[in-house]
Amino acid sequence: MITVLSAFSAAPYAAGLALFLLGYFLVIPYIEYLRDPKGLRRYPNLTPFSGFSAVPFMIMASRGFRSMELTDLHKKNPVIRTGPNQLSYGDVRAIKDIYGHNTKCIKDPSYVVTSGTHYNLADVVDKPDHARKRKILSAAYALKNLETWEYKVTDKVQRMFKHFDKVCTAPASAEVASGKIAPDQKDLNLDLRAWTNFFTLDAIADIGLSEKLGFLDSGTDLCIAERKDGSTYETNLREALYPTARKQSLIVWNYEWYPIINKLVNVIPFFGRMQTSADNWENIMWRRGNERLRRYEAGEKLEDFFQALMEDKNGNAKNLEWGEVVAECNIMMNAGSVTTAVAIANVMYQLIRNPGTLAKLREELDAVLDEDEVVADYDKVKHLPYLRACLDESLRIFPPTSHGLPRETPAEGTNILGEWVAGNTTVSMSALVAHRDESVFPNADQYIPERWLGEEGKALQPYLIAFSAGARSCIGRNISYLEQTKAVASMVHRYDFALSYPGWELKRLETMNLILGEMPVKIWRRDLGAGEA
Repeated sequence: MITVLSAFSAAPYAAGLALFLLGYFLVIPYIEYLRDPKGLRRYPNLTPFSGFSAVPFMIMASRGFRSMELTDLHKKNPVIRTGPNQLSYGDVRAIKDIYGHNTKCIKDPSYVVTSGTHYNLADVVDKPDHARKRKILSAAYALKNLETWEYKVTDKVQRMFKHFDKVCTAPASAEVASGKIAPDQKDLNLDLRAWTNFFTLDAIADIGLSEKLGFLDSGTDLCIAERKDGSTYETNLREALYPTARKQSLIVWNYEWYPIINKLVNVIPFFGRMQTSADNWENIMWRRGNERLRRYEAGEKLEDFFQALMEDKNGNAKNLEWGEVVAECNIMMNAGSVTTAVAIANVMYQLIRNPGTLAKLREELDAVLDEDEVVADYDKVKHLPYLRACLDESLRIFPPTSHGLPRETPAEGTNILGEWVAGNTTVSMSALVAHRDESVFPNADQYIPERWLGEEGKALQPYLIAFSAGARSCIGRNISYLEQTKAVASMVHRYDFALSYPGWELKRLETMNLILGEMPVKIWRRDLGAGEA
């Protein structure tokens, strides 16, 4: 009897809670949508609900390739309202207005709600603080410094090739090499995607922290993580690196509720595993930072990114808070490995699928590289026009960071595409959407490196936003191009590859980045002394 009475007494509270939630999440937002204080109703909605809810945009993310869906939608509408306070742009002329050097837009609140205890260069919103950070880090990322670190990249290519040489198979027939027939499945013994990631992780750890992770030597990404209490454990770095961005891409779009939702969803195993991965990543980076600090305090003077954070070139201490140092190391290891690994795997995938393009690139490379040259010297290949065109066309067709980087209009509003947009509105343009604009890139879904050659190619550069644009563009683009150039030139010169079967497609999952699946290939050595094998 008491149980029945309790149930009856609880019913009004449950009903009241349901009414409150209904009103808060649907009725009030819909009334605000009808009021339209910012004049955003003039833009077409992503779905009938998008004017008052971010849920449809989140559902689109759950399907795995939101930017490709936006690309199709933007063929009809240059501006789409993707949420109550969010606009997506599909006209490349908006790049300058949203991301250009003279824009008044700043990074939107998503960077604030997803940041850690200290901001890093990528998520800091405040312009003066960003300028301070950029000044501190610009010396470390300067091209002249990167080229003095070329030997570290060379070392990593050599270690990668040590494994490649071990797994090389017999040369393929002409039909297999051209992609007309499938290779013997037992010869598909190299996951090129995984090894490009081992390469970039080992390289950035050496460049940034003078640490030898040893992934290329071991063929695994097992490393030591350290908790704040000093206890340590072993975990897989790649498994820790990627899920955080996936989780954020699914739930971040209601900024007010994100901190609560981010915790509540952890009861769902799918999200709970992502949170465990996020914790592992934090502990991995805590370990990396502490180990490098011990070496610094022991008096080691090492030419790396960490040293540039601690001292200027004259040895004067910069006195940054330790949390800020760890935050900068964190984004360096994350952004400095993920996007470049994806870029290298992408361009190799495109070259293998396009034998004519691969042959043309080989002709350019073979003309400047010796037959026995294992790792391409950067000075020999950095200005090769067709090599750079192959890299840029791959970055265009599948940009490693594909989603629209969100920006917030200034309080007084601003003009985008010649139309005034109210203040404090989130605006963005996906790099994939920009790169698939047929008015700028005809046959945009095709891999055509030739479009980047000559004066016509130079005219396209403002529309290549794989590294974003303006003052907030990626400071690490020179590192990325250095690694891409040396790795791709060296692989193409020394080896040949075949995909699993004709028409094999590389799987992609969009988080904040466009993450790749496995890429099994057959690999064999080129016979440089007697032409193509």
